Amino acid sequence: MPRFFLESIDEKDIRITGADAHHIGYALRMRVGEHLTVCANNTDYDCIIQKITKDTIFLEAQSSRLCAAEPSVFVTLYQAVPKSGKLEEIIQKSIELGVSRIVPVLTARCVARPTKEAFAKKLPRLQKIAEAAAKQSGRGSIPEISALYSVTEALEESKTADCGIFLYEGGGVRFSEIALAGAKNIALWIGSEGGFDPKEAEAAKNAGMIPVWLGERILRCETAPQAALSILMHMTGNM
Repeated sequence: MPRFFLESIDEKDIRITGADAHHIGYALRMRVGEHLTVCANNTDYDCIIQKITKDTIFLEAQSSRLCAAEPSVFVTLYQAVPKSGKLEEIIQKSIELGVSRIVPVLTARCVARPTKEAFAKKLPRLQKIAEAAAKQSGRGSIPEISALYSVTEALEESKTADCGIFLYEGGGVRFSEIALAGAKNIALWIGSEGGFDPKEAEAAKNAGMIPVWLGERILRCETAPQAALSILMHMTGNM
């Protein structure tokens, strides 16, 4: 069933406007009486089309339920900025696997070194990729792609998480050794192509982050978040 997102919803007056309305009426060629799903605040609304105008779709909610695809944990991925188009793939796959927020971080070993201003211009496109991935995977909300953070800013924010994890090729514990019981807010750090600088790793440890080692095989920076998120979702009963 086609899936669309609204920031908020009034069950007595549900309307879809803008590009989504055009997509429903012209690209999908949907008609009055057909059903679609509207998502707002992690809730799925089964709606029937009541009326279609040039720029607005009027809907009536038939039923609602909490979105079963939303995980029970809120995972923020702090991803060191990779080169070329790898961040787009990371966003897409991470959202499919259940990440709730993605924070790009400029670390010492990042090959790509955009300014905050230059990165801000990319955000609308990256957020559209996030929306498409959320629709495809049946999510109940669209994960946020944040502005570019420095390591200091990201570490300070990570301190508020129930559990902080950073993948470190320099060694650490296994995922199975981490106590995740009761953790609802998890900060997950992934390095860029060159991993983390030793000073960054030490700063992360001082901030309460747990170094995690994934073994002898070297994973690409776009593979590591997929592996880590799959393990986290399994450990928390979400996969």
